[in-house]
Amino acid sequence: MKALARRGVLLGISAAVLAVGASAVGGVISGVPGSGAERAAPTPLTAIDRYQATLRESPADSRTWTSLGFAYLERARASHEPGFYPRSEGAFGTALRLDPEAFNAMIGMGALANARHEFARAVGWARRAQRISSETPALYGVLADAHTQLGDAAAAGAAARRMAELEPGVSSFTRLSYDAERRGDRAGARELLQQALGAAYTPAERAFCRYYLGELAFHAGDLGEAGRQYDLGLDADPTAVAPLQGRAKTAALRGDLTGALRAYRTLTGRVPVPQYLLEYAELLTASGDGAGADAQLGVLAALRKVQSANGVADDLTWSELAAATGDPAGALRYARAEWDRRRGPIVADALAWALHLNGRDSEALPYARIATASGWHNALFRYHRSRVEAALGDDGAARRSLARAKADNPRFDPRLSALGRIA
Repeated sequence: MKALARRGVLLGISAAVLAVGASAVGGVISGVPGSGAERAAPTPLTAIDRYQATLRESPADSRTWTSLGFAYLERARASHEPGFYPRSEGAFGTALRLDPEAFNAMIGMGALANARHEFARAVGWARRAQRISSETPALYGVLADAHTQLGDAAAAGAAARRMAELEPGVSSFTRLSYDAERRGDRAGARELLQQALGAAYTPAERAFCRYYLGELAFHAGDLGEAGRQYDLGLDADPTAVAPLQGRAKTAALRGDLTGALRAYRTLTGRVPVPQYLLEYAELLTASGDGAGADAQLGVLAALRKVQSANGVADDLTWSELAAATGDPAGALRYARAEWDRRRGPIVADALAWALHLNGRDSEALPYARIATASGWHNALFRYHRSRVEAALGDDGAARRSLARAKADNPRFDPRLSALGRIA
């Protein structure tokens, strides 16, 4: 799984809510990207009740239908409950039927499409909104997130820069940081996250920024700095979930398997999302608890039905699950399905690894090269490439790729590869 269930996807919901909220949602629905916390009262659920009451009196109010759509979308993000996605879609759709020029409902549809991993559809909605108005920051947040996942780094970077021009702040700076990180500019990514931290004014925003500063350190092998940033994140917002995951995986790589397992048990009890379940299962396997690992993977498999029923397309996760459970044919089938939808380095790596697991290394190598082409300091991608090269008998290339993996992250452990994944 990818860090925090893929950073850009979570950003896509909250940035739209943040930027559109002031004009379309009346400032009621707002949040911090990926934080799981809302910025202002009333909470999204209270807002849902209020908007529903308004619509019972004025069912033809397009603006309130749009507000309700964002409230459902934020509730889905904060609660990790995909059952709110169809409700959000219905609300935005009603707004657009009432007013075909409902610009903010189009942005909402784009954010919803990103949340469901329908990235090409998200671009379509954003472009439709852009024809009406091109000055709303959330529009470019939707575009940046969608283009990132589709593998169009140039378009993603341009959208993030335009967003920052319109509204410099946490949402735009974190996107620019992610763009820099994927280009291999760790120093630039860190500087932009520090700017985001300086612009943060709520506990949840500060915790979010601290978590990703921790992530940069963690994936560079600096566990001391990573742990410090995760701790500062929890100091900023004791209710934040992501820094708990950071603490848990840092404990694992420090060799404190007992502490890591205890932390993951608590974490997955609070937030049973695919990323955390896969990491927990991997640690349970490493500890010799195969039955416990199978139980977590069983929960993860069950989540697929829930997500699919609510319109979430995530074959990447299921490719990773199949690879982890000894189903190479399934890993390849799902990876190919994801590649048909989007062609970024994360999916290229998954497809390369699935092909390798099926003994098709000559086919895997071009995808491994795509995954490592951007300069991204991603030890897992380099490790996978080294395995493909070794299988093809190119020992020199394999040694170079493995050396690059170690240089990118000296603490990377192939036995705990889920902990090495970066979104």
